[in-house]
Amino acid sequence: MELAETVVKEALRRSALAPEQVDYIILAESNYGGGDIARHAAVTAGLSQVPGQAVNRHCAGSLTAIGNAAAQIAAGAERVIIAGGANSQSTAPLQQFRTPGTTDEFTGQWMPPSHPDTAEAPNQDMSITVGWNTAKAVGITRAEMDAWALRSHQRAIKAIDSGVFDDEIVPVQALQADGSRIEFAVDEHPRRDTSLEKLSGLKVLHPEIDGFSVTAGTASGINDAAAAVVVTSADVASAQGVEVLATVRAWASTAIDPANTGLAVLDVIPKVLERGGIAVSDVALWEINEAFAAVPVAACKKLGIDDELVNTAGSGCSLGHTVAATGARMIVTLMYELRRRGGGCGVAAMCAGGGQAGAVLIEVPKVA
Repeated sequence: MELAETVVKEALRRSALAPEQVDYIILAESNYGGGDIARHAAVTAGLSQVPGQAVNRHCAGSLTAIGNAAAQIAAGAERVIIAGGANSQSTAPLQQFRTPGTTDEFTGQWMPPSHPDTAEAPNQDMSITVGWNTAKAVGITRAEMDAWALRSHQRAIKAIDSGVFDDEIVPVQALQADGSRIEFAVDEHPRRDTSLEKLSGLKVLHPEIDGFSVTAGTASGINDAAAAVVVTSADVASAQGVEVLATVRAWASTAIDPANTGLAVLDVIPKVLERGGIAVSDVALWEINEAFAAVPVAACKKLGIDDELVNTAGSGCSLGHTVAATGARMIVTLMYELRRRGGGCGVAAMCAGGGQAGAVLIEVPKVA
């Protein structure tokens, strides 16, 4: 909740709009078992007059929030919307589920599933439905995934050291075990000392599965974060003197069999490009979430995407994957990097629990 409040306040402050001009807040959440994080953030951020809507599409939740905000703005239903997502994996509650037919038998440490549990698509183990099944389907080797993960860490460290994230990070006060607080402003998950030798030496997550090649190194980390953007129309931005950082040109969602969750990105990217009226070659930069390294590798192989243009500042394997917040974080990173490079189109895409996927196409004004 504190993370959500922080980014809502900061997004509004940076927009230079007044609190009374905000019509709506849409925030994604995942694995929190209910509540309305958007309304909670509205009240704690001093926007008690603003209704809040929580959305849940697991990993793609905040991309959905931004797409929904753009749709409402385009329809003329609202004028100013704060959209994004928040996730604290370290404090996510674990629920108990009462065994049907009993009054006092409960399971322990249970999270609501995104799809029915099957051997082909276990609903509590994404290393199979996202990592392994994608690698098998596309013919991705362990070496390719290890190399991608290494590059992810290297790019994240380079981005941190060169100040790439400075414009987009909002420092937070992190509570310590002794009750004190420290300013937290630098991602701690990227590993400076990792190497191809270390990554290739990690044990696979499922040695009992013949040929299994996914490791902790080629999987995303468990992290806490929140991210938000302010979405408004060009007319409102012009009238209020708001600097337009990027335009949302298209958004899309798709779904396939849960067993092939990681492959859903291969469907959603062509869909969002078609809606935006552009081709792969027209995209200047990509953010394709590294829930597992197999996903962006598969997208590059199957869709003809230049991997040098993908995740230029790292992604899930290095920065971590904060589920409901990751999509909005990707959009913000994409926007700032496109601005540094002189503008153009960028796509943020990711698979999501239950065989889903989401994508958003943005355009940053080109500068001479």
